[in-house]
Amino acid sequence: MAFDGLTIAALVSEFNTYLTDGRIVKIGQPEADELMITVKKNMDGGNVQSRLVLSASGGLPLAYLTDKNKENPMTAPGFCMLLRKHIGSGRIKAVTQPGFERIIDFTIEHLDELGDLREKHLIAELMGKHSNIIFTDEGGMILDSIKHVSHLISSVREVLPGRQYETPPTQDKISPLDVERAEFFNRVFSKPFPCAKAIYTALTGISPVIAEEIVYRAGIDMERSASELEDEDRELIYASFLKLMFAVETGGYDPCIVYENNEPAEYAAVPLISYGENSKSYERMSLVIQDYYREKNVSSRMKQRSAELRKLVSNLVDRTAKKLDVQNKELKGTEKRDKYRVYGELLTTYGYSVPAGASETEVENYYDEGKLIKIPLDNTLSAMDNAKKYFARYNKLKRTYEAASVLVEETAAELDYLRSVRTSLDFVQSEGDIDEIREELSANGYAKARTGKKVRREKSVPLHYISSDGFDIYVGKNNIQNEELSMKQAQGNDLWFHAKQMPGSHVILKTTGKTDIPDRAYEEAARLAAYYSSGRQAPKVEVDYTEKRNLKKPPHSHPGYVIYHTNYSMTIEPDIRGINQA
Repeated sequence: MAFDGLTIAALVSEFNTYLTDGRIVKIGQPEADELMITVKKNMDGGNVQSRLVLSASGGLPLAYLTDKNKENPMTAPGFCMLLRKHIGSGRIKAVTQPGFERIIDFTIEHLDELGDLREKHLIAELMGKHSNIIFTDEGGMILDSIKHVSHLISSVREVLPGRQYETPPTQDKISPLDVERAEFFNRVFSKPFPCAKAIYTALTGISPVIAEEIVYRAGIDMERSASELEDEDRELIYASFLKLMFAVETGGYDPCIVYENNEPAEYAAVPLISYGENSKSYERMSLVIQDYYREKNVSSRMKQRSAELRKLVSNLVDRTAKKLDVQNKELKGTEKRDKYRVYGELLTTYGYSVPAGASETEVENYYDEGKLIKIPLDNTLSAMDNAKKYFARYNKLKRTYEAASVLVEETAAELDYLRSVRTSLDFVQSEGDIDEIREELSANGYAKARTGKKVRREKSVPLHYISSDGFDIYVGKNNIQNEELSMKQAQGNDLWFHAKQMPGSHVILKTTGKTDIPDRAYEEAARLAAYYSSGRQAPKVEVDYTEKRNLKKPPHSHPGYVIYHTNYSMTIEPDIRGINQA
């Protein structure tokens, strides 16, 4: 979800609490298009330090407060040096949002070279690929910007030192904070668009997600055209809009992240009721932004880093699946073998009655309650030679069946293993996790071992959770860890969980010898097993569980493969929210 006016409004409210009247003590530029400004403010009788991050990245413009520092380059860029010169010890006087736009204006007081009090503006425009951070004097003259925009880049607005600052064009939209009832009705309900689109194309700073939320809260069908709504429905949408704007005007924000299939889907400064109850609330908008993009970034970054392995494993899975399909067809072709054996035995018994040169014969089948059966014959051969021919055909198919059965079993086990590796790649969280899977594939002959100097990385270890009742729960992130957990670290009466008949992690609930394990601990361990499996996006997953003592590791089997004959099962949602990670 892109930054919208509502998100900016919530951030401005937060910034005014933590930054206004605060003193700038440090300015850094860790990235070419990013600033980190450290501010100290006296709050509740003590100095509170906040780090403000402003990013003008075209792909991901952001603004938020954080307690984490970033490393700066040895030589500060020119824009950073200019800011240090002018506002290095300035005081943030106010933080505003012009016209509900995706713009944050920091008004900063400082003393110039003569000791006179001056005012500067640091303006963050968070508008996708047009994002920028602009530094102006009190008269709106641009002193510099983190990105220079000449007339060669934009024919609409230049952003260069010495030019007068102008806010970006609003595309004939009006601020939702200023719109009157009549104008709202005129602008929104005159558009022949679906209701949500009519709202976000008419009002500044309203994103499609927030527009859909307004329509949903009004109880109106999203697909209905705004221009065709009845007066009653228009009033419902306007009332829903006013309620949302009241939250903005009174600072009644309730930031949240909503999830779909256990992945962060959207975030907003207000509850997104249209997504149901699958959401997590936060105290501050900055915390939402940090968590949302951290989860998104870790997932996308690891997918990018593991792309080579994913391609390799996907190709191996496809190739092995085709191989298994060919072997199954070959196995299916041996199904007639017993029929040929019966033909041979019946011809041996009744061959004396078969006339020479016959192309078929009908005899009594003593294997099927004496029913008659027709046997095709080669009319150039005797009955006994036909019997020998059928026995030869039977023996050939029998040998094929025995060999193909072994191959099918081996190939099916190999396919299950490769699918489990593919599932493990969905759970990687670090370079160490990727390296361990690569080493596993190399050790099993599926990938070449890496040559050259190895990069020392943090060792990959199983995930560790604490149940609501204080029990330790461990989750293997790949087959090596699964085997280590299940066959070495788990004790006899520790509990083992695994998604039924699908690739997934081994989950160990440490019982520490206790026998009275609460039901809630079982359920939380099962939820983890369901989540860390290929069924994590299903509404329900069946999970097997048993004591560790019931597990067996077949000789020469793939890593992480175990068998068990005594177990219980439960069906549960793959939802791990509320389970604390250690």
